[in-house]
Amino acid sequence: MKRILGAGLGLLLAGGVMPVAAAAEPQAVSGIQWHGCQNGSEDEEGAELDRAGAQCGELAVPLDYRRPGGPKIQIAMSRLKATGDRIGTMVLNDGGPGGPGLGMPVRLRAAMQETGTRYDLIGMDPRFVGRSTPLDCKWPVGNGVWAAGASRASFERGVRLQAELAKRCADNQGALLPYVTTRNTARDIDQIRAALGEEKISYLGYSYGTYLGSVYLQMFPDRLDRVVLDGPIDPDQHGPGLLRTVGPANEAALRAWAGWAAARDRTYHLGRTTEQVMAKVQRIYRVSSERPLRVGRHSLDDNTVPLLLLTRLSDDRDPARTAAAELIQTLLKATYGPVQPSEELGQMLDVLFGSEMSAGASAQIAIICGDRAASRNLNTYWRDIQRHRKSEPYFAGLTRNLLACAFWPGEPLEKPTRVGNAVPALIVAADGDPRTTYPQAKVLHEALTGSKLVTLRNARTHGVFGEYGNKCVDRLVIDYLGSGRLPSTDRTCHA
Repeated sequence: MKRILGAGLGLLLAGGVMPVAAAAEPQAVSGIQWHGCQNGSEDEEGAELDRAGAQCGELAVPLDYRRPGGPKIQIAMSRLKATGDRIGTMVLNDGGPGGPGLGMPVRLRAAMQETGTRYDLIGMDPRFVGRSTPLDCKWPVGNGVWAAGASRASFERGVRLQAELAKRCADNQGALLPYVTTRNTARDIDQIRAALGEEKISYLGYSYGTYLGSVYLQMFPDRLDRVVLDGPIDPDQHGPGLLRTVGPANEAALRAWAGWAAARDRTYHLGRTTEQVMAKVQRIYRVSSERPLRVGRHSLDDNTVPLLLLTRLSDDRDPARTAAAELIQTLLKATYGPVQPSEELGQMLDVLFGSEMSAGASAQIAIICGDRAASRNLNTYWRDIQRHRKSEPYFAGLTRNLLACAFWPGEPLEKPTRVGNAVPALIVAADGDPRTTYPQAKVLHEALTGSKLVTLRNARTHGVFGEYGNKCVDRLVIDYLGSGRLPSTDRTCHA
């Protein structure tokens, strides 16, 4: 998954655009030119789509919807056509913000089980992401999120970096930045709907995709059939402060992981009690604030260690917790001297702190900054962090820190979307979600008065349907997508 800080703000994104492989007898459908999906021999995602029988295509849409006859950009999409008793077309979004979605139809068809064959599934790369006219600010790092660190000096280091990132975007992509917005992506989805000849579409979105779906639902309420929003965002929290309230949930997730590790001390040797394990984490934080930890070719300090740790706390199942234990083991060793990371950790460090994923990171921050203005008073961020150091000792410096939005060129062209209507939708949320916390789900549920809420209890995970393995949740979603009938009441499932 490529979602809110699930892997460093969802930065495991597709690379640059290569020439699209030719396909026999491409078909034009209202402006969409369909062809094969694989982009070269190393494009595994495209090859998987081709094997599944999907097609890929592009649609030209306005850069600026205020000038429909002006410059155009290309939106890339995939389509896996229905093979069963067809219900209609469903558009998919995997979140991010700025996550690509081209490969989603194959995964979601399997997740939807018997209902999956009844939809034409559309995976799209949102504007300026992946194959959709990619935006690249030429950043020296692969993500735009940094912790403030323990001292004012480390906070100032982050401030200088964010100012540089914003300047690079202004210098390299300034003409595009005003049009990198969720409202424009919603308009792009409606252009796809029209090009496919559909009066209505269905929609399934995860994480940020729930915000995109809510915005589309608000802008085009009569053009939606069945809607599933999984890992929902409070619409009023989307923007530069998206992470500001998630610190407590991640502090709790960290302690829950420490208890898990303590019960497995014979395997991980991090301590036999939760407090002993947490003491190891405290050592990592303390030493990284005094000197950088050398892990392979990367130097990790108190600006970067909190981000690394947060990336391992979005799932409470054993494989994810094992990965967190291995990360802590590596960082703990690095407090005593240089270490070599595992291959998997080394790749993650390259993504987060190298320049290879500049395009994905640029688009992601541009979406956040384009949707809502940020405070430009730097002291407000520092004071907020300081006020929450005691209650959020590990993550306040990260989740409450500023982004490049504090230096962004210009103000958003449109006001944030106010979400509130009675269009039916099914909202899915885990009560311990550390990325988009459960109170956000309740806010969205109240705003969408025609919605029903499915709550997964006793789970710390971000993204439930088709991913967490909960049969209760999966069945409720599948039944709704198949019948079009929401549950009569809000429902509760248990992990």
